[in-house]
Amino acid sequence: METELINAEERFTKFIENFRDEKGTYVYEQRLGDMAAKGESSLIVDFNNLYTSDMELAEAVLRDPDEYLPHFGEAVLNKFRSRDREYAEKIGTANVRLRGLLEVVPLRKIGSRHMGHLIMVNGIIVRASPTTSLLTRAAFRCSNCGEMSYAIQDGQMLKTPTRCESCGKKVGFDLVAEESTFIDTQHITIQERPEELPPGQLPRSVAIEIRGDLVDIARPGDRVWIIGIVRANPRVGRGGTSRVFDLYLDANYIDVGGRELETVAISPEEEEEIKLRAKDPFIHDEIKMSIVPSIYGYDHVKEAVMYLLFGGVTKFLPDVNIRGDINVLLVGDPGTGKSQILQYTSKIAPRGLYTTGRGSTAAGLTAAVVKESGGGFVLEAGALVIGDKGICCIDEIDKMRDEDRNAIHPAMEQQVVSVAKGGIIATLNARTSILAAANPSLGRYNPYQTIGQNLNLPITILSRFDLIFVLKDEPNKESDSRMSEHILTLHKSGKTPVEPPLEPEFLRKYISYAKQLKPSISQEAADRIKDYYLKMRSASKEGAEGGAAISITPRQLESLVRLSEARARLHLRGEVLAEDAEAVIALMRKSLEQVGIDTETGEIDIDIIMTGKPKSLQDKLQKVLAVLTEMERATGTVKDEDLFQRLEEDHNISRGEAARLLATLSRDGTIFSPRPGYFKKV
Repeated sequence: METELINAEERFTKFIENFRDEKGTYVYEQRLGDMAAKGESSLIVDFNNLYTSDMELAEAVLRDPDEYLPHFGEAVLNKFRSRDREYAEKIGTANVRLRGLLEVVPLRKIGSRHMGHLIMVNGIIVRASPTTSLLTRAAFRCSNCGEMSYAIQDGQMLKTPTRCESCGKKVGFDLVAEESTFIDTQHITIQERPEELPPGQLPRSVAIEIRGDLVDIARPGDRVWIIGIVRANPRVGRGGTSRVFDLYLDANYIDVGGRELETVAISPEEEEEIKLRAKDPFIHDEIKMSIVPSIYGYDHVKEAVMYLLFGGVTKFLPDVNIRGDINVLLVGDPGTGKSQILQYTSKIAPRGLYTTGRGSTAAGLTAAVVKESGGGFVLEAGALVIGDKGICCIDEIDKMRDEDRNAIHPAMEQQVVSVAKGGIIATLNARTSILAAANPSLGRYNPYQTIGQNLNLPITILSRFDLIFVLKDEPNKESDSRMSEHILTLHKSGKTPVEPPLEPEFLRKYISYAKQLKPSISQEAADRIKDYYLKMRSASKEGAEGGAAISITPRQLESLVRLSEARARLHLRGEVLAEDAEAVIALMRKSLEQVGIDTETGEIDIDIIMTGKPKSLQDKLQKVLAVLTEMERATGTVKDEDLFQRLEEDHNISRGEAARLLATLSRDGTIFSPRPGYFKKV
């Protein structure tokens, strides 16, 4: 065995010296030179290169990494000694880190047969501990004679020398931290990816121990590939050490791939088919028909979901980042298929999560700081962080507690989750599109009330959605007949009445392929969007009584840009055309007509979404407040009867309407009642 291992050192040295890539470059000789220049001590070796050069050695290191990797490290150190002895003495030891093994072991398949073997796993980091220092070589001073002794440390507990080499004393050793050798260490937990989870199964997780230069290169929410040695830790209970052991990975290499959306595996044949289908000028209609084909109708809703799946382009400017992800809210009567649309979207998205408002907390959606049994704090990622660069579907968002719902506000606009608790201050990426569904607060949507009055949702969250649609269940003989035929055919045949033009798996690959494009806006498209914006703004010109309703704001302008980029993406175009701009303007108009209409004036008023009150109501509230302020100057407190009379005489506001307006002002905290029948400004 000894001869074989010495031979392994020689064979690895030969591999480093002789391996050349397609261009004839001595890759690893070059990497060794770069390591010395950067002050690094770890050589990263592509496993595939080692396997093609020396298959026997590559298979041996997989079987017995604890024996072979130290010899690989010694070979690297010897190379440094021959190049730069001073640098070799400075680093002391060198590591060889293997990258990209031939096979990925699923987390749920890791078992006792892998013990002591080198394997590769992938998953999402859901928990990470702070960095701590681990003692590897301890220096002790004898309290009797002052002589120094050294002890190599392994295992969980500190090992002291058995006796002093100088005076023979067996007790009384003081640890000298300055003379000892420490290494950084960190514990993380990775979990199975949501899209790879078998239906109805709980996600499995595995603990990872990372040391040295691997510490802090990945954080919660990152998708990682980890190569490591499978080891076992005994469970310790009150009665002593248990026969049950927990498996964990001693990491050799970490490859962070979660900062960009990794693509779904697409073969060259599928790529050709995707490009061929994209040439069809009506591909947007085919994709729209392929979204939840079992649900009848809702063309505009399916179109919005289609744009959400493809997404816009995120802009990284020197001072700010502008989000490209699209957020959509569906408000609807019971039984209109909102949940099915959300569940389908989470499945079809290359990276999708589905959760419900009733069962979600702020910590579960964003991030939490959790206290471990050992007393330390660890950072745990929530749904929006795990769904980074994907889609998060939140059903029944109106059923969430206010404090939990407020936690997703910064994630929707700034696309980050910030945590400051237990000494851990962190900012995690949450670049997700949110597709949410809500039920009207009184069961059915009341068309004579604003969206804010219909929903048990704060206005601050409504304004962060690019598109809001209302799904009403209205009796209509013709549409009811078609829908009943659709549903009955579905039950009778046991399959979708309308065959989707694109199969779900192909659609998933199409979306993944299209999301790699970053279309730019053409001048024609920019002009169309600008014309629409200016036309809507001009409708807000000065009226007779101090200004008309504002129809649109710059926030909707940004939404139009995102939506038009998504439409260009689904056509696999590198440029947004005028037709894209016109299609999304029509969709935006539909959304505003449904939720942005002032029920009194019949005009589009964006203040309904932005502030919760239409301009007409704001004007009346201002009139009431002005009269109240004027009367208050004369009398101190204002009697309700006098106020009602004055409002009717001066502004033609009836007693009933005035009472409602006063109730609104009281609820907003603008006025209060010091005693029954009297009002005063706060």
